[in-house]
Amino acid sequence: MALWGGRFNSGPAQSVAKLSRSVDFDWRLAPYDVRVNLAHVSALVANGVITPGNGEVIRAGLKALASEIQSGAFTFNDTDEDVHSAIERGLVSKIGAVGGSMRAGRSRNDLVVTDLKLYLNDHILEVAQLISDLIEAFALQAKQYTKAIAPGFTHLQHAQPIVFGHELAKHCQGLLRDLDRISDWISRNNVSPFGAGAMSGSALVPTPELTAQELGFSGLLENSIDAVSDRDFAAEALFIFAMIGIHLSRIGEEFTLWNSTEFGWVTIADEFSTGSSIMPQKKNPDIAELARGKAGRLVGNLTGLLTTLKGLPFAYNRDLQEDKEPLFDSVETLLVILPALTGMVSTATFHPVKIAAMATQGFTLATEIADYLVGQAVPFSKAHEAAGACVREAEKLGIELHELNSKFLAGIHPKLSQISEGLGSLLTAQGAIDSRKSSIGTSSISVEKQIAMVNEATATARDWISNAQERFSGMMSL
Repeated sequence: MALWGGRFNSGPAQSVAKLSRSVDFDWRLAPYDVRVNLAHVSALVANGVITPGNGEVIRAGLKALASEIQSGAFTFNDTDEDVHSAIERGLVSKIGAVGGSMRAGRSRNDLVVTDLKLYLNDHILEVAQLISDLIEAFALQAKQYTKAIAPGFTHLQHAQPIVFGHELAKHCQGLLRDLDRISDWISRNNVSPFGAGAMSGSALVPTPELTAQELGFSGLLENSIDAVSDRDFAAEALFIFAMIGIHLSRIGEEFTLWNSTEFGWVTIADEFSTGSSIMPQKKNPDIAELARGKAGRLVGNLTGLLTTLKGLPFAYNRDLQEDKEPLFDSVETLLVILPALTGMVSTATFHPVKIAAMATQGFTLATEIADYLVGQAVPFSKAHEAAGACVREAEKLGIELHELNSKFLAGIHPKLSQISEGLGSLLTAQGAIDSRKSSIGTSSISVEKQIAMVNEATATARDWISNAQERFSGMMSL
């Protein structure tokens, strides 16, 4: 059903109709479009634009249509340009020409951006729930390994000994920041653009604040031109999704490395692995690799929309039709990858004996020598130089640092002679770990406290996610 055309002598060329058609992807907005139209009809009745009787007929028709949309009994057809025309067609077919009355006082410009905000409110919370599941999976695994020793890395080189639970728990922090960003997004963007009309507001409905309240928005955008052209909320959501993708990609990279024969730190469960069509022995970490790969499209979706918005004139322009597909794609990508990655993490089997065997390789205890000397009132610059000399000599002899004897150490620096009385206890992976007792350090006690804080933060996040989902789902009830 065409929503325009009265001033035209002919319909659009087939190529133009094909280019303009968006219903194939914006049909995802159908439930939200019905909800916004229901609120708008209430406003039209309240302002005397349509009679209460006609209002009831339209509302009943929209509610019946919503049920058919949900069941799949009603959907778009080949003649529909977009979700809005499809829904009006369905409504008019049910209740007759009076169905067209609901179009008064609104435009597709303010309607579509309102639909999109409601869609994102729902789906960004679904993403948040899945992120909470992934955090919980990491925290549960980390708790099992708060005493397991592992080598820590910088530059993919052995750096210092840590507990393996510290290594696993680190992923929780970035994911918790993702939840914070989602919470901020909801607070900042839960304002309604509806009532802006095409771009100058509506003469027929002077109370958009009431419609905003009925739709569950916390407020109203203050400028009608901005309201129909603003896509900050979409770009910001895509940034959040891209940042989540980066975090998932780094998890995927790490598990891909750990799963390799060269590392052998983890066995990924069969149900979260795949095989090869030609090599019968292969067991591939495809979930981890796909998590790594999906980041590219999430970043690309953000970049694409930002490029579309750059230099775009106010108010509404058809370019803004390009806001939906990247958003839908990013949401649906995360809804697929997050449960799979959570399953992979929660069912992974780690091999602490093999992990611990590498903890002191690569002279990871060198910093302990420098720290020991600092404790003996040696300036760190001198202590660093002495520790480096120890590494150089141990490397030359083909031994590890703890194998250097006290006489040899004393030759490097006189205060290293008491290896058995002070330095000796530090030149072990456990000694190095136990000395890192700060709240953010790698000692077992520190890591246990960190995991407890992660669990507390996750529980808090689950509460606000649940409350927000309940609030928004209540607003969607018909």
